[in-house]
Amino acid sequence: MRIILDAMGGDNAPLAPLEGAARAVKDLGVEVVLSGDENRIRALAQENQIPLDGISFLHTEEIITMEDQPTDIVKAKKNCSMALGMQKLSEDEGDAFVSAGNSGALLVGATMIVRRIKGIKRAAMAPLLPTTAGHAILMDGGANVECRPEMLEQFGIMGSIYMDKVMHINNPRVAIINNGAEECKGRELEQEAYKLFEAGDLNFEGNIEARDIPAGTADVLVTDGFTGNIVLKLYEGLGKFFAGKMKEMFSGAGKIGALFMMDKINDFKDAFDYKKVGGAVLLGICKPVIKAHGSSNGEAFFHAIRQAKNCVDGRICETITDALAARKEKEKAEAEEA
Repeated sequence: MRIILDAMGGDNAPLAPLEGAARAVKDLGVEVVLSGDENRIRALAQENQIPLDGISFLHTEEIITMEDQPTDIVKAKKNCSMALGMQKLSEDEGDAFVSAGNSGALLVGATMIVRRIKGIKRAAMAPLLPTTAGHAILMDGGANVECRPEMLEQFGIMGSIYMDKVMHINNPRVAIINNGAEECKGRELEQEAYKLFEAGDLNFEGNIEARDIPAGTADVLVTDGFTGNIVLKLYEGLGKFFAGKMKEMFSGAGKIGALFMMDKINDFKDAFDYKKVGGAVLLGICKPVIKAHGSSNGEAFFHAIRQAKNCVDGRICETITDALAARKEKEKAEAEEA
């Protein structure tokens, strides 16, 4: 399996992507293609004694920054490390792509270079949120500010497939994030999406309020990208807040008390730690594209590559394609019967 990694994207590039790539080759048995400045990366590898076994290069010195416009990836900076990597992905020279760079550019590039799966109206940014039951996938975490009901329905389908094939949750529970559990709650968007889900064949649980998300009452959380991004950022902020408060509490408990609780404290911190999860997959794209956190270190890049590998192993894109085709055939048959 060959994973293409944007070696120049993120706050800690190119050293952190290089470290993550080297570990992935060793621990996951994948090949990694680093898209970026080959001379600079080789010098870093030599300086830090990082082996380059199983690593190849797509050389370019052009970088798309956080200050660039998202559309620059297909206009002014068509040869940047992110664009070049996705171009090679679209040409079947890789199985998945990972980047910690400009989120908007990644979404534009994935949509216009790698392309959406036929029938998918919009790709969704799909981060995983920790819950008491494990994790829930947020559909959409920020890619689509404005949505239509049928888009939310597709988010539910794609999220269910991911949770089944990658997270190994049988018959995932799907819910719409809303301001109340009743069917009549929410805007027209949520009310119409509710009807679509109710008529569909997913394991639809109805509406869910934000306060119930951490309890793990749903595995797939469906909403528009505006609401989803607020939920995501609040989750991240609360994770840091609680971790800080716990550190304060146990700093005064003495070394013995803290020692007994250390494993549980670390488990709690790990649940909210993006470095342990990997990244947010862009669901709806023809091949797996993973958005790693902008502040990713080597460990986070390793887990993002692991997540990309899991998407390929789970045949996420192919399963979504098959599900949409089967749904279209079913609708066609029902129309003919009517």
